Amino acid sequence: MKHILMVLSSHAELLNTDSKTGVWIGEFTDPYYKFVDQGYVITLASPKGSRPPIDEMSQLTEHITESNRRFLEDQTAQLAFSNTKKLSEVSANDYDAVFYPGGHGPMFDLAQDEQSGKLILDFIHSRKPIAAVCHGPAALLKAGEIEPEFLKGKKITGFSNTEEKLAMRMDTIPYTLEDRLKEMGAEYSKNAVPFLSHIEEDGLLITGQNPLSAGPAAEALIKRLESQS
Repeated sequence: MKHILMVLSSHAELLNTDSKTGVWIGEFTDPYYKFVDQGYVITLASPKGSRPPIDEMSQLTEHITESNRRFLEDQTAQLAFSNTKKLSEVSANDYDAVFYPGGHGPMFDLAQDEQSGKLILDFIHSRKPIAAVCHGPAALLKAGEIEPEFLKGKKITGFSNTEEKLAMRMDTIPYTLEDRLKEMGAEYSKNAVPFLSHIEEDGLLITGQNPLSAGPAAEALIKRLESQS
């Protein structure tokens, strides 16, 4: 039986606005139920523990997915989401893989979180896969700061500059993920059409560009894990 760690952002504040961010809920629920339906055991963690903030935009009608609705009726999942472990309480030794959902939150906390950065490197050094989607790949930035060669030459995707502009959040974030990944030496790529699914796989790293990429990124991670069985 596979054990998956999902790491969620604890950050809610954006710059220059009263609007809040946090976890983009579909980027959590889509992979979560892919893993659950595969029979995997899921553990949720976040920098602060307890219930992570949810980006209010991701709960609007146009963003509600089948997995979102399933989550709202799933008391077990709701309880787990409300009681995430602190990152200080988890170890790569206890899991087969880690998945980082997005929302703008990771750009603020996970991108600077020492424990998260070290955790990612522990998975890599243990030859265990890491998946991240949308703004989740911001967590890779800290690992790249700790080990400067970590991202160099890696094929990676994440929320694009074009998508940031279309989402009208450019003035509320401290940097753009596309630019920062390139600055860290990653070979960034994206779908030519904004908001359509795109994933990249490079060694143990699996990254997805945007919300529609969350399910496919989880499926790629499952395929990787099952091939190792």
